[in-house]
Amino acid sequence: MRSFNRGALDLRPVTLTPGITRHAEGSTQVEFGHTRVLVTCSVEDRVPPHLVGKGSGWVTAEYGMLPRSTHTRTHREAAKGKQTGRTLEIQRLIGRALRAAVDLPTLGVRTFTLDCDVLQADGGTRTASITGAYVALALALKKLHKDKVISRMPVLQPLAAVSVGVVNGEVRVDLDYEEDSSADVDLNLVATGDGRIVEVQGTAEHKMFDRKTLDAMLDSGLAAIRQLTEAQAKILEG
Repeated sequence: MRSFNRGALDLRPVTLTPGITRHAEGSTQVEFGHTRVLVTCSVEDRVPPHLVGKGSGWVTAEYGMLPRSTHTRTHREAAKGKQTGRTLEIQRLIGRALRAAVDLPTLGVRTFTLDCDVLQADGGTRTASITGAYVALALALKKLHKDKVISRMPVLQPLAAVSVGVVNGEVRVDLDYEEDSSADVDLNLVATGDGRIVEVQGTAEHKMFDRKTLDAMLDSGLAAIRQLTEAQAKILEG
């Protein structure tokens, strides 16, 4: 029996709560089951050195887990003086994903920073972060448009992410921690709501897998992402 009494291809209960913080231009709390991530979008009138003079904007991300987001307390990375390789890899993934969702020159000479802070972890923190970050970015752009900072809304490609795995020989979507830690195959999928793939991260954790299994995982993940982008649209239309 899977968590929340769901089927193999069912998502955990997904909740997106917009406007969760007061000061950020855009924010949301995203919940995939027991996984909870606070995402804020901050806007600054500057860009990285490699974009100076090019008239383009930039989207980047930072990711972190609070000390008691897991079963036991972990030390803050700031206290250690450096970020782990896992943290760097995840925040780069989030940044790449969100840059794919928007035409950067339409942002103006601005940097949009998505801060993804994991409040509680039960698998899928990176995919939840990406899904919530899209909402936070869209809300920030809507605020800039409303405040007449930008003359028109940039076109956004609805985008989300989900984990997919093979557990006990069965393809499953949106793995919780217990499933993720025992999966034979672990895959993270980032894609648009209309089925265009942005990034695939797949690994044979315990057993190799064939093309047929990969296709089944991609099909299942894309179907789940369509549901996630529909949930995002309802929040942004509200």
